[in-house]
Amino acid sequence: MTSHSVSQKSSSITNQIVTPTPGVITPAGSAMRATGAYALIDSLKRHGVKHIFGYPGGAILPIYDELYRFESRGDIQHILVRHEQGATHAADGYARATGEVGVCFGTSGPGATNLVTGIATAQMDSIPLVVVTGQVSRAAIGTDAFQEIDIYGITLPIVKHSYVVRDPQDMARIVAEAFHIASTGRPGPVLIDVPKDVGLEEFDYVPVEPGSVRISGYRPTVKGNPRQLQQALNLIRKAKQPLLYVGGGAIAAGAHQEIKELAERFQLPVTTTLMGKGAFDENHPLSVGMLGMHGTAYANFAVTECDLLIAVGARFDDRVTGKLDEFASRAQVIHIDIDPAEVGKNRAPEVPIVGDVRVVLADMLRRCEEADIRPDEPNQTQPWLERINGWKQDYPLVVPQYDQMLSPQEVIVELGRQAPDAYYTTDVGQHQMWAAQFLKNGPRRWISSAGLGTMGFGMPAAMGAKMALPNEQVICVAGDASIQMNIQELGTLAHYGIAVKTVILNNGWQGMVRQWQQTFYEERYEASNMEQGMPDIVKLTDAYGLKGMVVTRREDLADAIAQMLAHKGAFMLEVRVRKDENCYPMVAPGKSNGQMIGLPQPKKLEEVTEVTCSSCGAKNAPNHKFCSECGAKL
Repeated sequence: MTSHSVSQKSSSITNQIVTPTPGVITPAGSAMRATGAYALIDSLKRHGVKHIFGYPGGAILPIYDELYRFESRGDIQHILVRHEQGATHAADGYARATGEVGVCFGTSGPGATNLVTGIATAQMDSIPLVVVTGQVSRAAIGTDAFQEIDIYGITLPIVKHSYVVRDPQDMARIVAEAFHIASTGRPGPVLIDVPKDVGLEEFDYVPVEPGSVRISGYRPTVKGNPRQLQQALNLIRKAKQPLLYVGGGAIAAGAHQEIKELAERFQLPVTTTLMGKGAFDENHPLSVGMLGMHGTAYANFAVTECDLLIAVGARFDDRVTGKLDEFASRAQVIHIDIDPAEVGKNRAPEVPIVGDVRVVLADMLRRCEEADIRPDEPNQTQPWLERINGWKQDYPLVVPQYDQMLSPQEVIVELGRQAPDAYYTTDVGQHQMWAAQFLKNGPRRWISSAGLGTMGFGMPAAMGAKMALPNEQVICVAGDASIQMNIQELGTLAHYGIAVKTVILNNGWQGMVRQWQQTFYEERYEASNMEQGMPDIVKLTDAYGLKGMVVTRREDLADAIAQMLAHKGAFMLEVRVRKDENCYPMVAPGKSNGQMIGLPQPKKLEEVTEVTCSSCGAKNAPNHKFCSECGAKL
């Protein structure tokens, strides 16, 4: 939706005028004398906001002054971050963990510009935020006043919509519109810029209830076209080598159950993007894990060889597709997405379907039930699934173990073993990819900056998730470089007793930068080593009144993770791992997904002397597909 500012206008209030009473919500339709700041905070409360992440400053003080009254009554809790970027990431993590709109505040000038990276992160990953910024008074706008910045103009390319509030009478409507826009259609961040005198000005405030606004020209398509739905089902029922390709849109829509039912009905293997992790159970036999640059070999082989690609809430990102003209080049494509701009943007589909992916898939499943639509032939995809299982056996994800040092992969595996149901956030780099490869997450339990790749995202995002879900275990997986991007948020964890657990994989490098320098730049390691200046984590956490620990030995790892998980407060665990470990598989830039480097060598058949049945334990010849004792599939 095209961003715009709200022009100043007047409106006559014919409703009854009442005076605000602390702690009492004024009925919708009744007017009362109030300030623009009151209208803003009251409107946020009406929209169910419980937490606001922010940092005050001069231009936003009228809003904070009103927030003081609401917070003193227990209506809303404000979380004082130590940097405004932390506020946007915390609101982002809050939104990803819950599906609700995250809210953050920042003042004018540098306070507003410090929000920009977090806004862009949310926009790239389609995360619903309402970002409120203070602004200089209306008369001072355009005069280069102290801490004046055109945050509306700066953020135009990285928001779904934006407003400059020039009349306090527009405040309630703008807040209602902002929440509606942020949370419907393809979600995204909405900016509300509030001049200081708008917050101070009194007017006759008429509340606007959530869901009551109607916005001209904004009507996201929810239901898929019936003819296209039928075309899609006709392709699915005939496909012999299909693949479900699931992205973040499935998480946003809450479509995990529908994806499971469709996959099981037609025996479709399922791959997810980095944003789509959790939309399908990765322990399910139909799962092939994540695809793309650091995806599983079997997912990348599957997308290369499939004859039908069913894209669900995915956008054919370059880190997924590799060389685009060779991505699923043998396949017909069904593309389901709520954003019509994404359908056909990078790959023209044979069947384009615009709509909410959960609604579309539910409609497809209903049609299948009513017409008894199933694969044309019994066990139609079984040879395809067996071929994929062969790739799984030949090219598994490898967890190396070295003498005298830990591998980062074994740290992630042990963490996942001890905390399989935790909410995980990550920073960006090698550790992010290893976490994506080895952690098996439920819906909304994987929180990572995918599109923008924002270092410093993980800890403040975990902070937001933990505030939203205080009874859940929330763990941030970070690297020694990225953790320092927003390490000041340890102060916020300490201030509010937010029990986030952080695991730092310390290899002494900007790991992914070093890997690329090694692989593509002839080992010219310029400005990527981080060993000099790395803080002592134990001393640092102690300075904040928090708990820290360093692990260097394999025999100490499991116990250290157990101690971290059992600790009642925030805990930072630094694990020193092999310095030159690379993240594989890897699709090199400009190569197709089938051209991966770093693959394990497949075992030759004669090297495998016997296969043990997982059901009965019997030993079988390596060429057997079924157990000779119990008949179970090997």
